[in-house]
Amino acid sequence: MPLLVTDYSWTQTETAVYINVPLKGAKVGKVDILCTDEYLKVYFSPYLFEAFLLEPVDDVRSTAKVGNGVVVISLSKRISRVWERLMITTNDREKKKEVREKALLKYQERLSSESKSKAEKQHAEKKYALETMMKLEKEERDSIQKMKDTEREKTTAELAAWQLRQKEKAVEEAKSKVQSQRDHQNELNAMTEKQRNGCSGGGKVKLDQRGDSEGKSKKKQGVLPAPRPRGSIQVTFTPRVFPTALRESRVPEEDEWLRKQAEARRAVNADIEELKDLKETERNADWLKDKGDKCFATRDYLGAVNAYSLAIRLNRKIPALFSNRAACHLKLRNLHKAIEDSSQALDLLTPPVAANAAARTRAHVRRGSAFCQLQLYAEGLQDYQAALKINPYNEALQADTQRIRDIIQGSAAEPDTQ
Repeated sequence: MPLLVTDYSWTQTETAVYINVPLKGAKVGKVDILCTDEYLKVYFSPYLFEAFLLEPVDDVRSTAKVGNGVVVISLSKRISRVWERLMITTNDREKKKEVREKALLKYQERLSSESKSKAEKQHAEKKYALETMMKLEKEERDSIQKMKDTEREKTTAELAAWQLRQKEKAVEEAKSKVQSQRDHQNELNAMTEKQRNGCSGGGKVKLDQRGDSEGKSKKKQGVLPAPRPRGSIQVTFTPRVFPTALRESRVPEEDEWLRKQAEARRAVNADIEELKDLKETERNADWLKDKGDKCFATRDYLGAVNAYSLAIRLNRKIPALFSNRAACHLKLRNLHKAIEDSSQALDLLTPPVAANAAARTRAHVRRGSAFCQLQLYAEGLQDYQAALKINPYNEALQADTQRIRDIIQGSAAEPDTQ
């Protein structure tokens, strides 16, 4: 049974009542205060202070402060007048019980209302945050799409300008060729005329010389030799010699890799609507790859992505296109796309041979970097270990792999693996 506090003190004004309740050594966090319009309770084990107020108060505007070994309660009066005493003087237990239960019920209703209001406020805040986030994402997507459209227009304009320059160059070459033929013909005509003027009289020898000169002139002017007959040349190659022992030789894998490379060069899809207006040299995956490499070198990553994407639509069997596009996506923070392109490159870089070791190392590092930036350090560590297995003496790879291990073990900061 709690001990009742009787050594409290109180003062009042016409508008407020101030009550001081000593805490008797209790800690601040263990004080329970309940206040309604007719009832006040302060409980700190094993002490209890309760007051059945003489007149109703405004419990919403009332306050309580706990500190320095005392609880100071400020009650705002509903009716501005001086009270004769603080509490009612009745000893009716039933009435006090009724007031106490009514106060507890009202307090619970107020807590429920506050909880409901807080939940509605949190829901409204979450809804507003979600709407704001969706709006920002939409603006970001629109901005990215605008940048893509701008880069596409820029690339198309560059292609059109390059095509126009090629046409002008071809026209100039044709004009130069025609002019050269005319000059040559004029020289031949001048030589023929000179020979005719020099062959006047001179007997049989001079006539023969004239005839020979005319025959040579005619031969130079229009008689062309017949085209050479068509044929084929047989070419044989010496077998490749590998420095490893026969039981460790990877001749079949090397041959399969060379065969896949040859097939990739022939696997061209030229039936793309966007490229039909371009010249034959421009509908070339290697030409588009070179253009993407130049854009990447100048930090035009969106232009590089567009060039690599067109090249991939022409030929999906060249692993360098996917690996280079993954590097662009890393720069643009398109991490999931970087993982997809790196995985596609690794699928094409099979079987694993010495000829594609460097390309496999780059693809593993790019995919591992994307995983680490997504905080998937275990997956990133697997890719870095695979790259380190291919190139075990690379000091940068060794350092990055160790840094990722430290992060997984919780002993280092997050690395900037870009």
